[in-house]
Amino acid sequence: MPQTLTQRITKPSATITFLLMVLVWFGLILQFCISMQAYLHDGLSLPNALVQFFSYFTIQSNILVGVCLIGLLLKPQTWLNDFFSRGYVFTGVVFYIIIVGLIYNTILRGIGKPVGLFRLADELLHLVNPVLFVIYWLILIDKPTLKWSQALNWLWYPFIYVIYTLIRGALTNIYPYPFIDAGKFGYNKIMINSVVLLVVFLVLGLLLIFITRKLSSKKY
Repeated sequence: MPQTLTQRITKPSATITFLLMVLVWFGLILQFCISMQAYLHDGLSLPNALVQFFSYFTIQSNILVGVCLIGLLLKPQTWLNDFFSRGYVFTGVVFYIIIVGLIYNTILRGIGKPVGLFRLADELLHLVNPVLFVIYWLILIDKPTLKWSQALNWLWYPFIYVIYTLIRGALTNIYPYPFIDAGKFGYNKIMINSVVLLVVFLVLGLLLIFITRKLSSKKY
């Protein structure tokens, strides 16, 4: 029987969940509107603009957080609630959004200098949402006792994302992030970068599992 979080979504925490969900989707919708306007202005077709927007790991992970929060607000009988209420799934979402904040704020911050609404959306998706979601997880969500092997399972998504990005980049010469720009650095360098990142992500996953095991509720 999957371990669930549903029973802990009380009225106060449901309000916080709702407000956080609104903030996450606000950032996503804002980024979508201003990005699509910019892409179309630069001459991209609508299909290509959509692919470009949804090809960012940041966007995908924030969408995952937004859908997860919606799921927690639904009735326990619904599939979405059951799926995201599973401890290893929820912690996996935490894992991915931490990657977003970690990579951006240690590697990418300062490369571009967004202004105005772009700056607002940028900070929401890369800093505010990740930090608030981690705090939400730490304070309001009971921790299951996860298996150490789960850290390896969480790596599949970043691994598949890198493969997709390299294939798309080979076809279009468009890479969403400079550290996986094979056109600029070559595949050998990108493979080394990818392996290093996966090792870092594995350590991060093990750290999250360590935290959940230390803070796991006696209710399970």
